[in-house]
Amino acid sequence: MREIVLDTETTGLSPDQGHRVVELGCVELLNRIPTGATFHVYLNPDRDMPAEAFAVHGLSAEFLKDKPRFADVADDFLAFIGDAPLVAHNAGFDYGFICHELKRAARAELSRDRIVDTLMLARRRHSAGPYSLDALCGRYGIDNSRRTKHGALLDAEILAEVYLELIGGRQATLGLAETVEVRVNGSDGSLAIRVRPAPLGTRLTDVEREAHAAFIATLGESAIWLSYSAEK
Repeated sequence: MREIVLDTETTGLSPDQGHRVVELGCVELLNRIPTGATFHVYLNPDRDMPAEAFAVHGLSAEFLKDKPRFADVADDFLAFIGDAPLVAHNAGFDYGFICHELKRAARAELSRDRIVDTLMLARRRHSAGPYSLDALCGRYGIDNSRRTKHGALLDAEILAEVYLELIGGRQATLGLAETVEVRVNGSDGSLAIRVRPAPLGTRLTDVEREAHAAFIATLGESAIWLSYSAEK
C-alpha cells in the first residue's frame, strides 16, 4: 500500500483571506515503510509575507520571489501523489489550502475521503493531550531537534515517524526487516525482496501425509481439495 505524508507552509491561516501556500513537502511510504522518495518545492505566493507567518517558517517574500508558482508544479505534484491516501497533521488545514491552489491552477480538487488526519488519530489513541507534532515526538521519543522552525519537508518526515507510531507501523516494519529491503534512492519506490537461497524443507511427516490422503478420499470425486492435490 502506497501512502503520502505531506505538510504545507503558508502565508496565513485561511485561503479565503487571500493566503497562499509557500512550501509543500511530501514523503512516500510503501507498506508503511519510507522509501526515500520525496516531493519538495518552495512557491512564489505573489503577495507579501506577514510577520506572523515569517516567524513560524522563516520564508521571506524576497526568498520566494524567484520560486515557481503552484500552477507551474501542479502536474508534478499530482503525479507524485497519484491516487494514494494523504496523511497530514490537522489535515483540514493542508487540504483546504491545497484544494484552493489546485482550483486556482484549473486542476481538479482532491477527494476528501483520501485524507488521513494524524491529529484525529492521536486524539482517538490518547485520551489526554497535547497533540501538537512536537508533543507527539516527545511522547514517542522521536528526535525533532532539527525543527527549529517549521519546514514542510522536515515536518512531513517527522510526521511520517509519528504516523507509524500512531498506527503501530514500527512493529510491522521490524517484522519485515528480515525479508524486505527498501530502495532508498526513490527512483521507483519499489521493494526488493530477498529470496532464500534454498526453499524451506517440508515439515510434514509421512504419517501426516497418509492421514490427509485418507481423509480426502472420504470426500468424494467432486471434493475441491482434489484441485490442489499433487496426485489426482
